[in-house]
Amino acid sequence: MPLSPQSEKALNGIESTVSPVLIREQLRRILAHPLFTNSKRYPVLLAYTVEQTLDGNGGELKERTIGVEAFGREPNYDVNLDPVVRTTAAEVRKRLIQYYYNPDHTGELVIELPLGSYVPSFREPTPQNGSASESVSGQKTEPSADLGAPAHGEQESSRLAARHRISITISLLLAVFIGFGIGRVKLPRQPSNLERFWKPITASSTRVTYCVGDRQGGKTEDAPTGELNLSDVVTLARSIGPVVLSKSTFRVVSASDTGFTQLREGPVVLIGAYNNPWTLRITQDLPFGFEFESQARGIVDRKSPTQRFWGYQWRVPHTELTQDYAMVARIHDNVTGEPVIILAGIMAEGTEAASEVVSNPEYLNAMLEKAPKDWDQKNLEAVIETHVIEDHPGPPTVVAVQTW
Repeated sequence: MPLSPQSEKALNGIESTVSPVLIREQLRRILAHPLFTNSKRYPVLLAYTVEQTLDGNGGELKERTIGVEAFGREPNYDVNLDPVVRTTAAEVRKRLIQYYYNPDHTGELVIELPLGSYVPSFREPTPQNGSASESVSGQKTEPSADLGAPAHGEQESSRLAARHRISITISLLLAVFIGFGIGRVKLPRQPSNLERFWKPITASSTRVTYCVGDRQGGKTEDAPTGELNLSDVVTLARSIGPVVLSKSTFRVVSASDTGFTQLREGPVVLIGAYNNPWTLRITQDLPFGFEFESQARGIVDRKSPTQRFWGYQWRVPHTELTQDYAMVARIHDNVTGEPVIILAGIMAEGTEAASEVVSNPEYLNAMLEKAPKDWDQKNLEAVIETHVIEDHPGPPTVVAVQTW
């Protein structure tokens, strides 16, 4: 199927004055809207296709590729018997139309998913006088070009969504929101620190379990176990990259759906702290752990004489989070007998900052500089600090590391 002119432009990268930063900010804004937060599949496809396009991989956005990498299907699955990508894309187009139809979103950068393509396009908002606007690629675009056209067969089967547990449909939420393009980098002869860090997880022959913290909120038909925090979703997407690259099998389950038996079946990645009881249990005897001090949540250093305590900070008198802390841990858990990686912040922003450390080689190397050379033969914990600006975590900083 030939690509639209907008899509062809997108394959070569983002042009014009609109930066990828602004596009990602708009994506985050859309994903936080009820049209998407109450679903599991729709954010998967939208975020995956946007990030891949921003990374210059738009030419690889085919139905089968998306089905495999974003929805966990087998490489040889029948796209005709399982049209999850087509039905989800159709629903995403409809929801984007609904989103921009609301006057509250007038003036926002426009993200579209053109008919006949899975490559999104980006353009400046339509001027109020109704004149043609410039797309991000520099091409003139009529205000109603793609947003108003109905897609054929756009009926979405909610029963299909209900049959897929959170372990399938959310499992690759933003599944390849892997900004550093780990899946396309040629590996050096010597394993990188990123590979060494994830090796206990990726080298296992058994299935990896991603246990994601629950968000306080009501249940919906499309989210039977409750909604997820957007930051936890971003963390999931970043941390799935090494597992996808290693071709390991995995599942994603919410903390409320996870039993002790499941944690003993293979390697585990725990996401979230106070919304994930398994994180609190497994870290209760570690050098760094999550505790309450004077009714405040925080991370405590149990080995220090003064029991150092790191707690989040709010801007007074406003209730605006300005600083958060998180834990990055890579341990062999004695209770389950399995390797465990923990990415958990005191608040959601801290969890997202922790995911940057284990997905960005620059931040990971900075953390490992504080560890002994044989860190990969030891258990490791690190405390991460991040400054929060407009509800978004800033670059992570390592403040403490323990190995044993």
